Amino acid sequence: MYKDEAASIFGNLSIIPMSGCENLTQKVDYYLGEWRNNGSYIVPVTCPRFGTGEAKGLIKCSVRGNDIYIICDVFNYGVTYRMYDQQVPMSPDDHYADLKRIIAAIGGKARRVTVIMPMLYEGRQHRKTNRESLDCALALQELIQMGVENIITFDAHDARVQNAIPLNGFDNVHPTYQMIKALKRQYPDIAIDRDNTMIVSPDEGGMSRCIYYASVLGLEMGMFYKRRNYSVIINGRNPIEAHEFLGNDVEGKDIIIVDDMISSGDSMLDIAERLKAKKARRIFIFTTFGLFTEGLEKFDKFYEDGMIDRVFTTNLIYQNAELLTREWYVNVDMSKYIAYIIDTLNHDKSISELLNPVERIHRLLGMSN
Repeated sequence: MYKDEAASIFGNLSIIPMSGCENLTQKVDYYLGEWRNNGSYIVPVTCPRFGTGEAKGLIKCSVRGNDIYIICDVFNYGVTYRMYDQQVPMSPDDHYADLKRIIAAIGGKARRVTVIMPMLYEGRQHRKTNRESLDCALALQELIQMGVENIITFDAHDARVQNAIPLNGFDNVHPTYQMIKALKRQYPDIAIDRDNTMIVSPDEGGMSRCIYYASVLGLEMGMFYKRRNYSVIINGRNPIEAHEFLGNDVEGKDIIIVDDMISSGDSMLDIAERLKAKKARRIFIFTTFGLFTEGLEKFDKFYEDGMIDRVFTTNLIYQNAELLTREWYVNVDMSKYIAYIIDTLNHDKSISELLNPVERIHRLLGMSN
C-alpha cells in the first residue's frame, strides 16, 4: 500500500474498536501493521456502566490531531452488561449510545473522525410513511452534528438514506468480490456462465444488487416478489403470504440468491424450497449480514434435506460460536478489505477503485473485459 509515503498521511492513524468489534479490529490492525511495518494503531476505549445501566465513554490515551476510524457493530448481541443485578444483552440502541459517548469523549480534538458501521443503525427504518419516525436519517444527522466527517457502511438496506446528509461523506461498500472469491474457494469447479448459473433476487427491493452481480458475471437473473397481507401486522410487519417467481427456467442450474441480510431466514428458505421444486441444481445464498434471529435449526433441516448447499455471510457483524461450526455456513472475512479502505483514506487517496471490483472479479474468474 502506501508504506513508503509516510509524509502523505492525512493524520496519525488511530483505530477505535467499540464493544464486540475487538476481533475484527485486531485483524484490520494486523494488515495495517504489516503494510506499514509499524506497531498497533488500536486506541483502547471503554464504556463502564453503573448498576442502573447508565454509562460513560472513556478514551485511555490522547488522540489529539489524529485521523480516527471507529468500528462499530450495533447488532452484536453477544456483548452484555449488568443492570439491576441482571445480565443484559446490548441492543442496537445501547451500542449506538456507546458510539456517541466515545465521539463525545474525543471532544472535537481529532483531526478527522470516520465511523465504520458495517450494518447501518436502524437501516431498515430508512423511509417515512404516515406518522412514524425516520430513525436512520436522524442517526446519520446526529453523528454529523457531533463532528463525524465520514460514515462508511456495507450493503445499506437502502443507500438513499444518505440524502439525509447530502454535504457529508457517506460510502456504501459491497462485498461482491469477496463473496465470489469465497464461492470459488468452496467450489473450484463451479461454472459461472449463462448455461449453468443464475442470479436470483428474493424480492423487488434487492433488484439493483442482483442486477450488478448478473451484469458483472454475465448471467441471467430472476426475481421473487412478495405477496403480503396488508390487513394485519405481525412482529411489526405485514406477513408474507407467498413468493411468486419471475424469470426463465432454472432447471439444472446453480442458483445464487443475493440479499443484504438474513433476519429470521423464513423468506430465504421458502425461496430455496420453491427453486428446488423448479428443479434447480444447487442453492447458494449470499447475504452480507447473517442475523439468524430465530436460530439455526431451520437452516440445519433445509441443509439436511438438500434444499440449500451453502450460506455465505460476512464477519462484519457478530457471529456466534454455534454458527461457525455449521457445515453449510461459509464465513467471508472482510478485515483485509476494511484495512485497504482505512489505509487509502488515511493517505487522503480516493477509494473509488476499491469500491468498483469489476476488474478484480474478472481476473478471478479468468474473464476477458
